[in-house]
Amino acid sequence: MAARCNFWLPKKKRFCSNVLLRDSQFCGNHTQRSDGQWVPCPIHPSHSVLEENLQSHLKRCPFFKQAQSLSIQPFYQEGINAGKEEEEGGQNFSSEMKRNAVHGMTLFEFSQLINKIKSIHASICSDIGDSFKIPQACDIWTNRQVDRGLPFQEKHVMQQASILGNLEEFGVLKSCGDDAVSGTLKSEASGDDDDVPSVVEFGAGRGYLTQVLADCYRIKKILLVERKSYKLKADRSLRQKESVTLERLRIDIEDLKLNAVESLQGVPYLAIGKHLCGPATDMTLRCCISKQCNQHNDAPSDSTCRLIGLAIATCCHHLCQWKHYINKRYMLDLGITKDDFNAMTWLTSWAVDADHGSDLCGTGSFDLQIRENEHVESDPSTYDVKNMVKNMKAVDRAVVGLMCKDIIDVGRFMWLKEHELECELVKYVPSNISPENRLLVARQKS
Repeated sequence: MAARCNFWLPKKKRFCSNVLLRDSQFCGNHTQRSDGQWVPCPIHPSHSVLEENLQSHLKRCPFFKQAQSLSIQPFYQEGINAGKEEEEGGQNFSSEMKRNAVHGMTLFEFSQLINKIKSIHASICSDIGDSFKIPQACDIWTNRQVDRGLPFQEKHVMQQASILGNLEEFGVLKSCGDDAVSGTLKSEASGDDDDVPSVVEFGAGRGYLTQVLADCYRIKKILLVERKSYKLKADRSLRQKESVTLERLRIDIEDLKLNAVESLQGVPYLAIGKHLCGPATDMTLRCCISKQCNQHNDAPSDSTCRLIGLAIATCCHHLCQWKHYINKRYMLDLGITKDDFNAMTWLTSWAVDADHGSDLCGTGSFDLQIRENEHVESDPSTYDVKNMVKNMKAVDRAVVGLMCKDIIDVGRFMWLKEHELECELVKYVPSNISPENRLLVARQKS
């Protein structure tokens, strides 16, 4: 019997079952060799290949046909929502690179950064209010009156319902009566049924945010945008609705030219997204709002899609990248440099350090006041930033992380205002339901 790989898989709680490489204790996926011969596949970075086998691998890579068919689609344009080239600011920074940069600071520099974060947060983030809204139209979900074949987790249903409740409160969705399935989308379109706007869910995953929306409000056209393939999707249930037309695009938001999607031509649409990780939020905002899409589209203006409203629940700010961030100018005006931004994105991971049974903002009592010539800086081996972070209370770290998240989201909020949209940034669920509870809601001005 062939020997098996000795790599432990913590999530599966077992060892890898792949066959060992020759003269190694590991398989090809988990080899610990550090000779630099393993490189990420250029077609899809989810897997690696030996550099010497790269050319032969490209011909049989399972993602090759998918990438080839996608590249000829009219709605595909590589990097269209990534930001202009002159704004990219170099490579993406991994979490390890960000952590090393923070740990490489002097104590005085770290103290200055924390105090800058506290000062900026106090000046621009005071208006983020609680807005936990459960609309009557969502009663069939909150009361568990839906098809038992659909997955039901209360914390997800509360989040989905509150996103829709905030859209209704903001005037984008409209409830038409006491009947649970009686809502509709509010737009400038006429009363004809054919004018019911479309819904585009970005980072749709399995599509259950749209499932709740389709069950509780009258919609006809649905477009789900997701780069990964999922099992147990809501698509089957959505397709069973006779009045609904469903389309799913397997594409990265970074490469999506929305105005070129045929089914959206001349149709007003609502953009939604629940937990759009890191830069996916910035790319979605560009995809929906930035004028660059029109510059790349030769179609007449009356045939392009038109945004009427938007609701995006942000998350995973530690993945944000300066090269993709939507409002660098605002950050620079606040005195936040590219290096500060990278450090802040790493600090956002602290937001899950403490108990979220109550709102943490403002509860931290820490105060870092380290003078530039503090004696401990002369010998970093005895006390450095890494040790200081270890000695901080969990609640203090969580408060700093939440402050960083808020500042990043306020930058996005200000970008929406600059593009002449009415918008709000709110906490749409209590933190004990989800600590990732910030929601951007926007609509076109009347």
